[in-house]
Amino acid sequence: MSISVTTSRVDALMSQARAAQADYEAHGSQARYDRAAQAAAWAIMEPVRNRMLAELAVEVTGLGNVPDKIIKNHRKTLGLMRDIADVQTFGILSDNAATGITEIARPLGVIGAVVPSTNPAATPANNVINALKCGNAIILSPSPKGVSCCEMLLGFIHAEFDKIGEDKRLVQMIPPPGTKADTQRLLELADLAVVTGSQDNVRRAYSSGTPAVGVGAGNVTVIVDETADLAAAAAKIAASKTFDNATSCSSENALVVVDAVYDAFLAAMAAEGGALVPAAKAPGIIAKLWPDGHLNREVIAKDADVLIEKLGLTGSVPAGTKFIAVETDGIGPDHPLSGEKLSRVAALYRARDYDDAVAITKRVLAYQGAGHSIGLHTADMDRPVALGRHMPTCRVIVNQAHTFATGGSFENGLPFSLSMGCGSWGGNSIDDNLHWKHFMQRTKVVRPIAAREPSLADIFAGYWDKAGK
Repeated sequence: MSISVTTSRVDALMSQARAAQADYEAHGSQARYDRAAQAAAWAIMEPVRNRMLAELAVEVTGLGNVPDKIIKNHRKTLGLMRDIADVQTFGILSDNAATGITEIARPLGVIGAVVPSTNPAATPANNVINALKCGNAIILSPSPKGVSCCEMLLGFIHAEFDKIGEDKRLVQMIPPPGTKADTQRLLELADLAVVTGSQDNVRRAYSSGTPAVGVGAGNVTVIVDETADLAAAAAKIAASKTFDNATSCSSENALVVVDAVYDAFLAAMAAEGGALVPAAKAPGIIAKLWPDGHLNREVIAKDADVLIEKLGLTGSVPAGTKFIAVETDGIGPDHPLSGEKLSRVAALYRARDYDDAVAITKRVLAYQGAGHSIGLHTADMDRPVALGRHMPTCRVIVNQAHTFATGGSFENGLPFSLSMGCGSWGGNSIDDNLHWKHFMQRTKVVRPIAAREPSLADIFAGYWDKAGK
């Protein structure tokens, strides 16, 4: 497809979206915005549709597994709907007589959202719900492998829109075959670019000239210290690492275990289906996991039996193995085990003590994953705060299954999301989980008030006392 035809096609989609959004805003109300968001949520949560989406996602992407995708589609959407249920996104938000300022909720306009193949239903649904809740239209650009899943999701959303008389043009996607030129044009025309997925797409969004929200690379490192409940830590790590075959950016990629409990943790890990691969066999794992310098598509996000067979581990790991932990001490570009693996494979580091574990984690983050999140299994509640003060990370997840906790949980206070901002450490404009606040802006009506001008002494008296004038 020529660039001129691509431009025309995306321009036409944008024209339709702008017309729909203008009407949505002009005739908007909190009830209308809420109803549209509920329609989009039910489109993915209705059990029959949820299963269809999950089955199609695994079929067309080859990533993850159906039962876990069903859970993800349901819980991520349910949690998001809980988070936004009582949030005001329409009308006057506040009227402060003391400041003379009235704040009014305003939509951003048309959102351009680039979504990944790892979560081809849950991520676009999350973006659509947030966009609609805040009065926006949205155009999705799915990854090539996720196109059919995105088409199915939009079909379900539009069917729900028919029930409530809502404008289908509020939720659109770039039709197949999508191209990089299509996506680039969308990023340039949108009022906000939201990008989850490859760091190349994130960089393109930030350089598009459009206000952009991108998220950083995951490469979660989790410390198990000498005070941890080892059985609980192993169970949580196993549940997290194996969920949806480690498609999540929040899946544990490195385990850093202090020497004092190393052997005991290995025993606890083995009881949860985690098999140890000693350092001597690590080169063979690396060769099969990165056969040409790139992650092996026959291994990433596959079931345990497929992973074990492809890595040549059949017969050398216990029956019932759910994931493998490969001993290593290497970190950096020459040691690929220290990076994201998108598979049921974790790097395993043996730290001399807790301080050494922190140093190892910092080195891993310096290589990959800075800003995203780290985990800590501990009984010492001072240690997480110290990590939060000194580590280059936006989240320190304490005594939780990392995959379930990072993107919001019913058992912690983070907003439900599938996109985690990584702050300046990860080259992102946000340090929060992507949520409704990022899909809305405010207009301030500013009235005059009585002057509140301080004297110089009011400001500088304390400074003058110490430094003089």
